[in-house]
Amino acid sequence: MRILVVEDEPLLADAVAEWLRGDAHAVDVVGDGDAALERIGVHGYDVVVLDRDLPVVHGDDVCRAVAESGSAARVLMLTAAAEIDDRVAGLSLGADDYLPKPFAFPELAARVVALGRRSRPASPPVLERAGIRLDPHRREVHRDGRYVPLSRKEFAVLAELLRADGAAVSAEHLLEKAWDEYADPFTGAVRIAILKLRRKLGEPPVVVTEPGVGYRIP
Repeated sequence: MRILVVEDEPLLADAVAEWLRGDAHAVDVVGDGDAALERIGVHGYDVVVLDRDLPVVHGDDVCRAVAESGSAARVLMLTAAAEIDDRVAGLSLGADDYLPKPFAFPELAARVVALGRRSRPASPPVLERAGIRLDPHRREVHRDGRYVPLSRKEFAVLAELLRADGAAVSAEHLLEKAWDEYADPFTGAVRIAILKLRRKLGEPPVVVTEPGVGYRIP
């Protein structure tokens, strides 16, 4: 998934981002509400992890703007205020979930995944096609029963290809979902990831190139 972390405490923001990247998500980080609105207007995020008490533009205003924009992004609001009234207020602004600080990273990651399922068409918990079995929860891939070790980016690319259910996926879409905002749109990163995937998945080749369109798993 593509995730935006909006948190003005740099150490916490970096810790959250690294934890989520460990689950093969593409994560961008900003420290204020104005920057958050700018990024959300450019990228198709699946989930926004949003601190409520932000400088420049308050988290409430960011949440309201996301909800009113019709964006498919789901909002997980974070705050040090844990009272029931605070949670109700956050949810009434359009937040999809609410997590008080301090929180456990595994719980935050689980809530992000749950919200991500709601931001896109439903897919089975384990993705299977052409002898490939991808388990997002365990972060494991098998082909015909053989374990296939993949890097985070390779895993994310394969997951997008499997979710497409045989349809072609453009390089632009893969770059958007598997890399962060610092990825060069003219880079060969997607092509290289596909080459590595083909090699690791083995014979017969399973990832097909559709010239001028993208890649698919028939």
